Amino acid sequence: MLKKNKTYNPSVFIGFAIFFIIVNPTIKAFAQAVPLYTYKIVNTFPHNSEAFTQGMFFKNGELFESTGKYKESTIRKVDLLTGRTLLKKNLPPTVFGEGVTDWGNRIIGITWKSHKGYIWDINSLEVIKEFSYKGEGWGLTHNDTHIIMSDGTPILKFLDPITLLKSRQILVTLNSDPLYNLNELEWINGEIYANIWQTDYIARINPLNGKVIGLIDLSGLLTAEDLAEGKPGVLNGIALNNEGRLFVTGKLWPKLFEIEVFLK
Repeated sequence: MLKKNKTYNPSVFIGFAIFFIIVNPTIKAFAQAVPLYTYKIVNTFPHNSEAFTQGMFFKNGELFESTGKYKESTIRKVDLLTGRTLLKKNLPPTVFGEGVTDWGNRIIGITWKSHKGYIWDINSLEVIKEFSYKGEGWGLTHNDTHIIMSDGTPILKFLDPITLLKSRQILVTLNSDPLYNLNELEWINGEIYANIWQTDYIARINPLNGKVIGLIDLSGLLTAEDLAEGKPGVLNGIALNNEGRLFVTGKLWPKLFEIEVFLK
């Protein structure tokens, strides 16, 4: 199993990406296995290029984002139009923040290897309580009945939103092969969208049987100027607002994009 290197290093990333795309048969089968989608950019917004984005979501028109790295992990409310942080709370320096999602008037967040999660008040971002779980924490989203969690494996766990205990799980497969490195998640129109870590792809997953039913190729979002100006990392961050507008970004990206998706 390929592991998650949390410290972004361009040479490591390039080598990993070459290995992942050329050697892994699942990735080679992307274009042939399922419908392939592309995108057009509808709007471009500024994004904090120091934000190591782990998860994001909209709630009542407001954008929330979690960021990672030890000693730098945060949960924050962000102004979409300016990219400015409106409210921010730091996580303990000993944990590496990961995905977040909302449930009612609370935010639920997980951490990478600490087996520890947090529940915050959505208005004040004050911690209400902590909880624990087995395995790593990567991404979170929710539907009407469950919190859905990824851990870097091909398994997605469905958690009871009150107890946060696992109710069931699905094995995610692409062309019958288990699909690893599922990261940030978003529930969209009855499907689970998942960033595939260290690639430019988002997988569209059937939540009933775990089959990947489509892949979105988001390569080329950042310009050469964007790449030259800073140290942008990998694509990571999916959010659907109340109006059905789809937004994506990445770790340390200077921009956040509103996109429309269509068949390639």
